[in-house]
Amino acid sequence: MEKQKGNIVAISGNMITIEFDGDVIQNEVGYVLSLGKRYKSEIIKITGNKAFAQVFEYTKGIKVGDEVEFSGEMLSVQLGQGLLTQIYDGLQNPLPEMAEKFGFFLPVGVELNALSFEKKWDFTPDAKAGDKVVAGSVLGSVPEGLFKHKIMVPFYLNGEYTIEKVTEKGTYPIEKTIAVIKDSKGSLIDVTMTFNWPVKIPVDAYKEKLQPKDALVTRIRILDTLFPIAKGGTYCIPGPFGAGKTVLQQITSRYAEVDIVIIAACGERAGEVVETLKEFPKLIDPRTGKSLMERTIIICNTSSMPVAAREASVYTGTTLAEYYRQMGLNVLLLADSTSRWAQAMREISGRLEEIPGEEAYPAYLESRIASFYERAGLVELYDGEIGSLTIGGTVSPAGGNFEEPVTQGTLKVVGAFHGLSRERSDARRFPSVHPLESWSKYKSFIDDSHVRKAKSILTKGDEVNQMMKVVGEEGTSTDDFVIYLKSDFVDSVYLQQNGFDPVDASTTDERQKYVFAKVVEVLDKEFTFEEKEDARHFFYNLRHKFIDWNYKEWDSDEFKEQEKKINEAIG
Repeated sequence: MEKQKGNIVAISGNMITIEFDGDVIQNEVGYVLSLGKRYKSEIIKITGNKAFAQVFEYTKGIKVGDEVEFSGEMLSVQLGQGLLTQIYDGLQNPLPEMAEKFGFFLPVGVELNALSFEKKWDFTPDAKAGDKVVAGSVLGSVPEGLFKHKIMVPFYLNGEYTIEKVTEKGTYPIEKTIAVIKDSKGSLIDVTMTFNWPVKIPVDAYKEKLQPKDALVTRIRILDTLFPIAKGGTYCIPGPFGAGKTVLQQITSRYAEVDIVIIAACGERAGEVVETLKEFPKLIDPRTGKSLMERTIIICNTSSMPVAAREASVYTGTTLAEYYRQMGLNVLLLADSTSRWAQAMREISGRLEEIPGEEAYPAYLESRIASFYERAGLVELYDGEIGSLTIGGTVSPAGGNFEEPVTQGTLKVVGAFHGLSRERSDARRFPSVHPLESWSKYKSFIDDSHVRKAKSILTKGDEVNQMMKVVGEEGTSTDDFVIYLKSDFVDSVYLQQNGFDPVDASTTDERQKYVFAKVVEVLDKEFTFEEKEDARHFFYNLRHKFIDWNYKEWDSDEFKEQEKKINEAIG
């Protein structure tokens, strides 16, 4: 069948206007044929016989009159075994292979296969002829690193099918037909170990979507205890530049108790992305003792790349995350930063001459943000297994202003808000999550009464601190001063965490419960101090004992010995 074609009649940045005859669909992929190259683009608006497309490459050299060939397919990613450990750009081109083939400077108009068609995999059938299957049903599996990678019926097939044949156990490449299924009309369909899926359509090949309830243990104390995240939930990390958003996400990706981590660097500065690419392969997974990259996928699209590809990178990462969720795995998607994704939308909207909303963002900004976070969730699959996709996005509001549109649009749809503070980062209080501005709708594994006690002390301590700035320490009663010292004690010994210490960087849920109970014991204790200086010395010494305690291995003799010293100090 001959492909539909058109011609460019206007160019504005990476936005082109195409005049065509025939049928063109929204979000269809088109290729600009210019200078002997094929520039990939996506149709984002159709008016009469004119289509507006965003080109995923720099458009230097493209001219009016150049031919555009429409593919008839929506912007999609290739799904199958071999995705783990990969580093892709926003269009799922493998960057290491691109660099190996073309060097440091990647040419435009080049596409490579996302998966290897030469590598062979050990296939084991899990279904048999005569079984009834639907989209997402498991046909077999292959080993992929740490996991059993399920080979599923493609998600785009609707209705019920009958298996006619399943390939026997053996070693095959991904394009090998491993099953033949028959639809209700008797038509036969070959199923291979790989298939494509449009990135902007959520995967819904599951039995039921459930309400997130179980806490996702990140091993970061301030998050797990005060502002928890749920498996299948959503959260955001807004904060000014340099407050530690990227570092917090990287610590989360290393220690969070999930199976798969997918990082979508959508518009981050090139230096930060390069640092991530250099450091991640060196990181040791605390769960397995192997490289963390064995269960990680990185989608890399820096702020220096075309904005169209930046927008696509978010959807690419989400679709890959949904794919592994369909295998009954717990997946964590980290988007850094959604502000730059929104800026890409603003630039594209401006070129389309759409009516601008607040701060020139498109009027549909909030609905786009909501549709992105709605793809998170806890799902029950057809085989009874439970899979989850947790989405966490950073927001980079200009000047740290949380009232700007992207932050506000995100707050309306996420389940937890971890606001970073410039004041706390400047004071070297890390993670710099503000304990009075952040919140979470999810339930922590820590006792509720203990959490309420700590939050109450932190609030009252802040009030006393503000009062002391006016009347001075001498104008503050000893009782109020003790409350201030208690709040500072909680902040110093529990909420702050040394990400570079091999022990303190990661705190298990069991240890958090144990240590936090001891912290609350201090908060509940009534102290009688005649002098403020006595109170200051007591909490200063106790603080150092607790911090030393945090650096001791859990359940070691040193841990127990330090606890004895703490008990003696508390009395």
